[in-house]
This record gives sequence, C-alpha cells and structure tokens, in this order.
Amino acid sequence: MNETMHWQPVYDFWFPAGLESTSQEAHWRMLQWWMGGGANTELARFAPVVEAARAGQLNHWLAEPRGRLSLIIVLDQFTRGLLAGKPEAYASDREALRITEDGLKNGDYEALTHPWEKFFFLIPIAHTEGPDHRERMARIVILSEAAVGDVPEHLRPIFEFSLSQARGHRDVIARFGRFPHRNAILGRISTPEEAAYLEKGDYVFNRPLPRT
Repeated sequence: MNETMHWQPVYDFWFPAGLESTSQEAHWRMLQWWMGGGANTELARFAPVVEAARAGQLNHWLAEPRGRLSLIIVLDQFTRGLLAGKPEAYASDREALRITEDGLKNGDYEALTHPWEKFFFLIPIAHTEGPDHRERMARIVILSEAAVGDVPEHLRPIFEFSLSQARGHRDVIARFGRFPHRNAILGRISTPEEAAYLEKGDYVFNRPLPRT
C-alpha cells in the first residue's frame, strides 16, 4: 500500500474547481479536453501514480466514493493518455471494470453528486473488452439514459451527446464484439468486415462535438 499518494490531486486535476458553476460553453471545452486528449501533455507527473495503481498499491482509495472514482480515472483514462499506441494502454481495463462494478453495488456510484463524475465512473463498463461486452454496453446505455435525466437543463445537450457516443459504441460492439481500432495495437488480425470499417475511419470517439 502506498500511503503517500492521495486521490485528491487526481480528482482536482481531472475535475477543476468551480466546474459545477461554469457555462455550457465551458463544459463543451472541458469535454473536448477530456475526450480529445487535451490532458495528455500534463500526465507525465502522474506516471508514478499510474505505476502504483497498476501494482495494486492504491486500493485504500476505494474507501471513499471520490477516491474510487479517482482510481478508475487513473486506471482507465491516465493509462490511455500515457501509454497511447501500446498494448499496456488497455492492460488495466479489467481491474478498472472490477472497481466500477463494486462501486455500483456498494453505493459509491449513487453517492456521487455531479453528472460528469458519474460519466467517468461508468466508462470502464464500455471500454473493457470481453465475452460479456455486448450486455455491458446495453447496460451502460440504460444507466446513461437515467443519468441524463438528472443533468441541469443547460448541460443536457452535452450529456445527450455523450449518450449518443455510448449508443455508437454499443452498436460497434454489437457488430464486431470488440473495438477494431485496437487490432493493430494488440496484434490482432482484422476480419474483412473490420478492415472495411477501419478503412472508412468513422470511429465513434472521433466524431466532432456539435456546434453550440
């Protein structure tokens, strides 16, 4: 256990202070920063945190809902930013999913108060490949639909866009059973149908944000 590392710096970095009182436009910019790789250039300072999380040394963060969320962010988001283009970027997905599932069962998810917190809490359900992926994708769409209903009116377009992304990922998994864009990184051979999809390049995560 690495007691010297606390979850608060991770949380504060990912969710800047005052986010709950910013405008719709500011939230769109924040979504672009989160999902467009804007944070990647700043993640090097968190490399020791990622290493500790991957070694199972930060499980004491799980004692608090936002600590659990911060560990999910490290294992799911920081790994993708720091290890992009490498198989290791996805190596912690199963552990992130386990932590998410436990948090759904023990009430940590419901204890979170902001929609952006719940959005990142749920992401490992969508990101983690496996034999139950289709069922999980259907589940995350249902959970996301419920979460949108609790979003403040001025932020609803943002989270409706995120919901459309979840539905898009659900359709990709229903079609292929995995994310074809990972094939080359993971050394997998694409099927002819996947190759056609990859050539087209219409990846859900690359779809532009709606104009505000």
